[in-house]
Amino acid sequence: MSFVNLKQLAGELGLSSSTVSRAMRDSYEISTATRERVQSVARQLNYQPNPFAGSLRNNVTKTIGVVLPQVDNHFFSLAINGIEEVAQQNGYHVLIYLTHDSGEQEKAVAKYLTGGRVDGVLMALASGTRSVAHLEKLRQRGLPLVLFDRVSDSLNTATVTTDDYTSSYQATEHLLRAGCRTIAHLQVSGTLSIGNKRLHGYMAALQDHAIPYDAGLVLNGSGSNADSLRKIKNLLQQRPDIDGIFASVERLALSSYQACQQLGRSIPQDIKIVGFSNMEMASLLAPSLTTITQPAYAIGKEAARILFQSILKHKPVLPAHSMVLKSELVARASTASH
Repeated sequence: MSFVNLKQLAGELGLSSSTVSRAMRDSYEISTATRERVQSVARQLNYQPNPFAGSLRNNVTKTIGVVLPQVDNHFFSLAINGIEEVAQQNGYHVLIYLTHDSGEQEKAVAKYLTGGRVDGVLMALASGTRSVAHLEKLRQRGLPLVLFDRVSDSLNTATVTTDDYTSSYQATEHLLRAGCRTIAHLQVSGTLSIGNKRLHGYMAALQDHAIPYDAGLVLNGSGSNADSLRKIKNLLQQRPDIDGIFASVERLALSSYQACQQLGRSIPQDIKIVGFSNMEMASLLAPSLTTITQPAYAIGKEAARILFQSILKHKPVLPAHSMVLKSELVARASTASH
């Protein structure tokens, strides 16, 4: 079946393209008789409107950008599902951009998005991000921006996160109650809000259980998986007294399993491990991994909902729109008592 475009339809009717376009939109500027005639001929000729052309005329792309540090992470996979559900409900497309945890790549993506290619942006910051000046430029251009999971407290916009401080406190306390006394904390970034809150939750739990804080037990696991594995192995070799590991992101928990296996350290007999993770396979690992399970789908969905309220109602995104959703500690074999 062949289709005609707007110009061809207008030629067939002997009308201007603008008149036909307004008639197809039921504009009050066009008489009822003309509207009915245009729409009748359009049906006969199988006219299909071009949604992108209309979007360009209205400076609307019907697209949002989602900027992620990585996709090989079950949290972000679930968050994308929540985002896409809301986008589809509003007739929008989703474009995903990866920064690979690089602050420079994040700046390049932000610069690209300032060119009017999307109507709004959802972003989880890269662990390599040191400044958010590039995101301020996005906001200055009037582009709605909502941060989720990995956020910056210095940016004047809405954020959707989990209760990082409380969850980290619970994870650390869980290890202490399981008998651990020398607990390593593996963090993804010392500059992002997520890193600071999870570190402070860890520190508070130690203090409340009269365990001195030791900065030498805090390891920055940013970088490649190979780098993280090397750093964790070095830490465990330098500190054989470590009997617990709190991995603040999923991939560092997996690297900890690898490190223990390569060093012959038994889990949970020698070392107990807790990690932030939404992996379905956490229960299938040997031993199964105790996790802080985040409401990833809900975080993505709520972040998208806030963004679309701004896009559709032409209102700014404000810090007052921020949300904090609760995570859940799921105890499994990696922290079991002997």
